[in-house]
Amino acid sequence: MTTYLAGRIASVVLSLLAASAVIFLIMEVLPGDPAQFILGMNAQPDTLAALRAQLGLDAPPLLRYVGWVLGMLHGDFGISYTYRVPVSELIGQRIGVSLPLALLSLALTIVIAFPAGIIAASKRNSRTDLTVIGVTQVGLALPNFWFAIILVYVFAVMLHWFSAGGFPGWDKGAWIGLRSLILPAIALALPQASILARVMRSALLDTLDEDYIRTARAHGLTRTQTLWRHAVRNALIPVLTIVGLQFAFLLAGGIIIENVFFLPGLGRLIFQGITQRDLIVVKSVVMLLVFAVIFVNFLVDIGYLVIDPRLRRR
Repeated sequence: MTTYLAGRIASVVLSLLAASAVIFLIMEVLPGDPAQFILGMNAQPDTLAALRAQLGLDAPPLLRYVGWVLGMLHGDFGISYTYRVPVSELIGQRIGVSLPLALLSLALTIVIAFPAGIIAASKRNSRTDLTVIGVTQVGLALPNFWFAIILVYVFAVMLHWFSAGGFPGWDKGAWIGLRSLILPAIALALPQASILARVMRSALLDTLDEDYIRTARAHGLTRTQTLWRHAVRNALIPVLTIVGLQFAFLLAGGIIIENVFFLPGLGRLIFQGITQRDLIVVKSVVMLLVFAVIFVNFLVDIGYLVIDPRLRRR
């Protein structure tokens, strides 16, 4: 167990180093000069050179890469070219929106998908099963930004139950802040719940065909007891993988939804950084999201060992 964990931690470290190198290289080869963007096309060469020196853009790429990586190890992501404040401060402000939104969306995804997938698998080829398959197919087909616009029109414009967008801040109260995230969370959760429900159904159907399930039934367990005591737990391995990937997507992939609802999250920060050529913000936020993806996958690997004792013995 210790050897396995040490190997996984080493893999995480190497993955982060490789990702940081790729991200830095991509930012370097992108066209455009941040100093030119800030000063405009008519800026004088000496003014451009002075600003590039002030921003640290005149240093050799390798030196800037090493400084960026060492700074991140200490929590220093650099200074934003546009806002002239530490990038860590911008991330701290925006992650207070994106992280609760991702957690709320993931909770809604699990609450919807698990019962739907289990009910569909337990009633294979029935009308209920076909209904679940049809609904999830619709959920996969609908773009989440279109669904978000429909939610705004129905629940904000027509019914006035929620605000059409914006985030008042957590200092206004936990319920007020959470209330502003409900519609975006539903819009994000719909396609993810459809995916997870289908994966849960498929994994559970495969498990229900195993020999040990028939043995459990032969020992006198009812279908419901067999389903919950044996089948569901053993079907969680592929489901847990999808859940880990979905959380990473919900944390990083809400750019469109955040723009639809005018939420000041990490997605909008990346979008603004790209449009403003604020490359230090873009590469730092992307690196943070890569770390979140790798760390969540590491937790999923540990979850495998908790769910399946056979993996621990192996």
